[in-house]
Amino acid sequence: METFIYVIKSLTYDNRYVGVTENIERRLLEHNSGKCRYTKGRIPWKVIYTEKYSSLGEARKREIFLKSGQGRKYLNSIFVYNY
Repeated sequence: METFIYVIKSLTYDNRYVGVTENIERRLLEHNSGKCRYTKGRIPWKVIYTEKYSSLGEARKREIFLKSGQGRKYLNSIFVYNY
């Protein structure tokens, strides 16, 4: 089953969130309805980046990288003025 890495950005704060899901639309709805502890105080969110993987293991490795210092630098470099 396809698995996605997604990056969402708060429309009211300067925050990003990186996660893994099999259904991006459903997961965004969960974030925007306050069902996620970390993101519920920064609603609304929009998807600004996705990557598709064929396995959960690959996606988790990428998620860990994107949450690291180097991964945050990478995201900052591609989103300087894009969101």
